[in-house]
Amino acid sequence: MPELPDLTAYVEALDRFIGGRVIEAIRQATPFLVRTWDPPLATAAGKRVASVERIAKRIVIGVEGDLFLVIHLMIAGRFHWKKRGASISRRVDHLALDFDHGSLFLTEASTKKRASLFVVRGREAVRAHDPGGIEPLGVSLADFTARLRVENHTVKRSLTDPRLFAGIGNAYSDEILHRAGLSPLIWTQRLTDDQVERLHQATQATLIEWCDRLRTQWGARFPEKVTAFHPDMAVHGKAKEPCPVCGTAVQKIKYADNECNYCPTCQTGGKLLADRGLSRLLRDDWPNSLEEMEEWKAARASP
Repeated sequence: MPELPDLTAYVEALDRFIGGRVIEAIRQATPFLVRTWDPPLATAAGKRVASVERIAKRIVIGVEGDLFLVIHLMIAGRFHWKKRGASISRRVDHLALDFDHGSLFLTEASTKKRASLFVVRGREAVRAHDPGGIEPLGVSLADFTARLRVENHTVKRSLTDPRLFAGIGNAYSDEILHRAGLSPLIWTQRLTDDQVERLHQATQATLIEWCDRLRTQWGARFPEKVTAFHPDMAVHGKAKEPCPVCGTAVQKIKYADNECNYCPTCQTGGKLLADRGLSRLLRDDWPNSLEEMEEWKAARASP
């Protein structure tokens, strides 16, 4: 799912490509993308794009007449910039907005069509789509601390809760926690003041760094391959690869529908976190450290 840095790249590109331009035509390939009926999507045709912004993990395109298209890309939704009037495919394409210089496509390369578009009128209606999380860039340490400790959850869950923090998901929370040197499973109300300050600094530094990286990567081009996995990430998607700081093999645990990547040396004092599925299977035989894990693997491999 695109997160704050990726969505920032989209917003800045959309502002460059369609800001101030008139939507000449709207072509909708799938009926289930649009979740509202009044005002109809067709109302936006013939109107000029007045604004492009991000609210949490949603992109909001404002057009003349106080009309807003609130788009949630979910996991597989993406934007693409194509030649004006490019043909539309019902298999992956949801929507095409045609301009005089090109067409903006909204696609979803997944059998589960979860992306959504709400057509609303007025700022109050837009605010109804904000889950309430504070924007992590520029937030003060005091406000960050208060929001982090408002509930007692694992720090990984709190960072990715859209009611607490806006725009942070599975990928960048892994990177933030690695930079902060914190276990993803430490409870927020057990964090010391020093740990919270480290987390606050790591959150802002990580997100700003990746916003800048993506700006450099795409330049004036439209971002066509937005992904949660980047070769330069430290731990996310890097299971079994060496940590760039200490060289320890990055570990992965699965929980619910998500996964978490971390370095045991940098983040958990060498302790292996319990994977829900595997630790339930192994029970008391679950290794507590990398050394025990290697011994367990060697024992299984021996004749």
